[in-house]
Amino acid sequence: MRVVVIGDVGVVDGMLHVGDEAMFDALVDALLGRGVGSIVGISNAPAETAERHGIEAVGRIGFSGPRADMRARFDRVLRCSAGERALPVDDPVWPVIDAVSGADAVAVAGGGNLASNWPTHVFERAALGAIAERTGRPLVVTGQTLGPRLDPADRELVATLLRSARLVGVREHASADVARRLGVTSERVVANRDDASFLGAGDVEHPGGSRRPHGMILVSLSVHLGGLRRAPTVAGLAAALDGLAARSGLRVVFHPHFGSLDPGRLRGDEVLHDEVRDRMTTDAELLRVGTPRTAAMLARRAAMLVTSRYHPAVFAGPAGVPIAALAADDYTAVKLRGATGWWDQRGVLDLADAASPGDGGTRLARAWDDRQAAREAAARLRGEAERAASAWFDRVAGALGGDTA
Repeated sequence: MRVVVIGDVGVVDGMLHVGDEAMFDALVDALLGRGVGSIVGISNAPAETAERHGIEAVGRIGFSGPRADMRARFDRVLRCSAGERALPVDDPVWPVIDAVSGADAVAVAGGGNLASNWPTHVFERAALGAIAERTGRPLVVTGQTLGPRLDPADRELVATLLRSARLVGVREHASADVARRLGVTSERVVANRDDASFLGAGDVEHPGGSRRPHGMILVSLSVHLGGLRRAPTVAGLAAALDGLAARSGLRVVFHPHFGSLDPGRLRGDEVLHDEVRDRMTTDAELLRVGTPRTAAMLARRAAMLVTSRYHPAVFAGPAGVPIAALAADDYTAVKLRGATGWWDQRGVLDLADAASPGDGGTRLARAWDDRQAAREAAARLRGEAERAASAWFDRVAGALGGDTA
């Protein structure tokens, strides 16, 4: 079986996004381990993705600019999928149509979440779904957060995409509710932990094992501050981390999940990490971005995680690492509550509260004080969670192979 898989992947301008690569990696691994013979990825940088994941790859259809322009392109793509020459012969839509026509099925991996925050992703995935439908290829959508913001036009595109899928996997119960309101029948929508939850998990010990996590507070901060003023937020976070380090007796280590592969340049999360560290009075370390698997291992071996990024929480939760998750807006709050809630952790707080002068460290310390409960919950939940993840990927492979799931 040959499957086309789209993810928000591909290193562009030397910048790696750990979480998006991780979800794609997890799905590709799962499919290849379940009888899929070959994968064709759709990527922002197809040559890099092909080399990184050991698969074939083509470029995106490509949507950009004003919404009216994206809508006009979408309509022309649909006409192309019906056999018209509505776009030039060298347009990037044709390799995608050829890839789908030459495959047995299509999958939408996690990343590029379906929300009006990123209409380009909505158009790209809706167009791919339409191509799959018009060529008669089974479609599965997995690893998604839906909304919470979906403007009417995007809502219709997402609804059409999801209703055409044999299975829809989402990462939060809130997203499952959205899918059902969009017309996806209950038997076809499943709320799961993130698809990358157990990526590379065999490389580390489970909670309760003989090796405890390394003695560090791992910190991953996104440059997205939800409209907060940067300078006071940096100062507040630095003071809060100083307080947490003093309370725990642990060293703070910053690890970016969106950063440069060029060791000579600080970009993405690394810039904010550098600013926060410079305002701290205690010693802290800056790490560079790594592969998804090394990032997962690092999160699982931490003694505590402080993050406004999503995937550090995804990786840390199964290992029983206590998590202080900093939400910058409604979208990040939905994701972080989902990631931590699966592991019975309740350490989500507003970024503004975490950076509050004189009080942020106390708020972060609540997760540290609850560390024993976090370990016990992970030990209790992990076995069933691993079985559920495996069963989900079994269903995905079955649906792509033609089973009615």
